[in-house]
Amino acid sequence: MDLKEAEILGADVHTHWYYRAKGAALLHDLSGYNPSEILDIGAGSGYFARLLLERTHAARAVCVDTGYATERDETWCGRPLVFRRAITRSAADLVLALDVLEHVPDDVALLRSYVAMVASGTRFVISVPAFNFLWSGHDEFLGHRRRYTRTALERVLTDSGLDVDWSHYYYAALFPLAAALRLAERMRSGAVPHSQLRRHGAMVNAALSAICAAERPIMRANRLFGLTVFAGCHKP
Repeated sequence: MDLKEAEILGADVHTHWYYRAKGAALLHDLSGYNPSEILDIGAGSGYFARLLLERTHAARAVCVDTGYATERDETWCGRPLVFRRAITRSAADLVLALDVLEHVPDDVALLRSYVAMVASGTRFVISVPAFNFLWSGHDEFLGHRRRYTRTALERVLTDSGLDVDWSHYYYAALFPLAAALRLAERMRSGAVPHSQLRRHGAMVNAALSAICAAERPIMRANRLFGLTVFAGCHKP
């Protein structure tokens, strides 16, 4: 989770449709798997690590983000939740990198550094923004360097030493509206880069959450389009 978006949404992040839908997609993709330890790369507020501590039997979660002003240890659901600016080793058997790779100059090098820290068999779940033609001031505000297709992301994962197990697009139902808004924005000159995430009331959050919920049962079959690419892989 991007720290800039955490600042925008504040406490509302836990009720915001976008993060609730992404968290639900993560749980759906991990259905039937219970990790023992979680490593969340670029974790921001730790939203997804907290969610997995609540919904799995994981004994510990480590959140890593170079944007942390200080390092700290917390407890969540009675289990350790650790925040670090950097690490050199990990006992995690599940690694998350949700909306991280698009921020760094060398996505393969970043992933390789974490692949080297974990044991063979460790699972990775990755998400990135989809399609460069959707580039907008939202990407510039968040410091993105690129967006991805599903095949481009799979290539990065393979080059990083990972075996790809599955990949799919998500937020497909919202894709036409988002694409129209972003393309319209690009036609306006002088627009100041800004995040497109907004705080919403309960009705809007409920409606958009319901749209995403209807998509989740079939999202694994979506090889065509969406606003986000999800992939699952493991270290051989």
